[in-house]
Amino acid sequence: MCDPIDQSDCLLPWPNDYFTTADASTATALRLNVSPLATPRNAAGTPIDPADWNRLDGFSPGSQIVTHVAGMDNPRAFTKTNPPTNINIGRSLKRTSPVIVLDATTGKLWPVWSELDRSRDLNGNPPPPDRTGLLIHPAKNFAEGHRYIVALQNMRDSSGNVIPAQPAFATFLAGEGQPTSRQSHYDTDIFPQLRTAGINTSSLYLAWDFTVASQHGLSEPILHMRNDALAKLGDTTPGDGVVNGSAPQFVINTTPCTVTIGVPPANCTGASSDPRVLVHVDGYVVVPCYLNAPGCPSGSRFQYLTPSDVTPTPIPGNVYDAHFECNIPIGAARGEKFRVALVGHGLFGTADEINNDKYNGLGQYGVMSCASDEIGMAEEDIPNALASLADLSDFPTIPDRLQQGMIDFLYLGRDVLNPAGFCSNAAFQVNGKCVIDTSHLFYDGGSQGAIFGGALTATDPDFTRSELDVAGMNYSMLLTRSSDFTTFAEVFYRTYPDPLDRELLYSFIQNVWDHGEADGYAEHMTTHPLLDTPRHSVFMTVAFGDHQVTNWASEVEARTIGARIREPVLDPGRYPGPTPYWRIPPIRSYPYTGPAAMVVGDLGPLRACPNDGVTACSGSLAGTPPPPLDNNANIEGVDPHGPDWAQSPEGIATIAQWLSENGELPAICGTAPCYMAGWTGP
Repeated sequence: MCDPIDQSDCLLPWPNDYFTTADASTATALRLNVSPLATPRNAAGTPIDPADWNRLDGFSPGSQIVTHVAGMDNPRAFTKTNPPTNINIGRSLKRTSPVIVLDATTGKLWPVWSELDRSRDLNGNPPPPDRTGLLIHPAKNFAEGHRYIVALQNMRDSSGNVIPAQPAFATFLAGEGQPTSRQSHYDTDIFPQLRTAGINTSSLYLAWDFTVASQHGLSEPILHMRNDALAKLGDTTPGDGVVNGSAPQFVINTTPCTVTIGVPPANCTGASSDPRVLVHVDGYVVVPCYLNAPGCPSGSRFQYLTPSDVTPTPIPGNVYDAHFECNIPIGAARGEKFRVALVGHGLFGTADEINNDKYNGLGQYGVMSCASDEIGMAEEDIPNALASLADLSDFPTIPDRLQQGMIDFLYLGRDVLNPAGFCSNAAFQVNGKCVIDTSHLFYDGGSQGAIFGGALTATDPDFTRSELDVAGMNYSMLLTRSSDFTTFAEVFYRTYPDPLDRELLYSFIQNVWDHGEADGYAEHMTTHPLLDTPRHSVFMTVAFGDHQVTNWASEVEARTIGARIREPVLDPGRYPGPTPYWRIPPIRSYPYTGPAAMVVGDLGPLRACPNDGVTACSGSLAGTPPPPLDNNANIEGVDPHGPDWAQSPEGIATIAQWLSENGELPAICGTAPCYMAGWTGP
């Protein structure tokens, strides 16, 4: 039930093939096999029901590796050990690195970085040493279906002394481990592979292996639902570039405006107070529901016929009304047509985020915004999210409903593209002519909309270009590093009070969260498309020192999707380490038309607020510090997440150019970094 090689917590070290079982029916020939008795218990003494985890054929490609090293569990000992960190990733590719992750499938070292858990509790205190986790993160997501060997060597205590091997693990080093089948696995596989890679096994403190979930295991659920939903419309060939079949049913809630060119709309509920918007349209699209309750309510989840099924079995005929909103730009009154960008909203928001300046500003460049609620993590889901953190047995309700939300966006896009959809309704017509350019569709999401949008980008067959604003992925890395987590920590920290348990649980829940966010699909967002899915081009924007979406997660995403970065990125000395944006190559020429680009905006360092009416300030301060090197949120100065570069006039114009039929990234920001919100450089 528990792995004896790390007795500090039952499921440690994690991830770990010790908690799998052979299954010839899966792509990896494994399936997770976690006992509920092995899972951390909440404050009420309730263990986690691992049924949904035990359907998986491997671990998350973004897995946070968690263990505890007694003695090397305080900052001084960590410094003495000198493992690779987020500002020294290259060290992990040397055989002398104290922390090694070896790709057993290829025999090559994988780039990772490590840290001690310093996340502060509700009283502002870091964990005590004996409950301080050693956390290891991939600098680029682990490859799907590959097996990895984790090796910790030459761990040192605060005095610099080498810490001997874990007692139970030492028996395997001596050839006396039990059971003998595991000793054989070490002797014939793990130890020989480490020696071949140049690792001296006598220096090991601990070593184990884990297998990453396969492409099929990660994507089959959503692709099955996607294809089934399209087949219900009569389209059995997704990804062929043709919108076949019928348009989804929809209802308009607002009263359509009668529009005369040159005359403001009147006598309608869709009139907008924003002078850039001609008409606001509100309604719902009728979408097949794949969850286990009529109408797909918050808190519902997938149901399965057998414990090993990975594709859900819906209630026959179950449908629900997916809310949407669209803003028709003022140019429609002059006879202009608009290409549509599906908009993904921020954390626990709603579709009405299309009413902000960025999206309305895109109208002048021929882009019209339509949005659906990202159910699973929409405003209506806040009570369920809090309840799920009190009992993680219910956590799968969040990623399950997020996947349903992806089907909602698919159907919304079909009503945009199909001439028998929105174009057939007076709400989207001026003088009897449709205002929508139905030839192309795009995606534009920010914050959570970028995290969710990365998954949608990899799986949606109807658009090929997306913009992900203040982008990142992998909630297991994001949570404690986000200023947004405070409210949820009030529940989670009281329910699961042990800090070592919590770090394990962040990694544990990521295995199912992957199915509803970019982390589970990042390998396929650009140049390695999923089956029956076109290649996509992705434009990431990042706010340096972001308080809500940590830059460290943005960098992992950029490496995973093959993004190139716009230079100069920052002013000299602004990045907190010696090798800025390790192995994220620069863009060499413009206009850039490659598969993925990243632009970083900067508010500048902390300084006194000039109160000039231009500079973004928080109290008496302007600017923001670099992202913290530990796993806490940046909370000083101005949060650049809000006034980020993508919302500037230059950013809006650039996004519009990317979201076009032959989109490209033009030369921007002159010869300087991309400053924003009043900062003009040192």
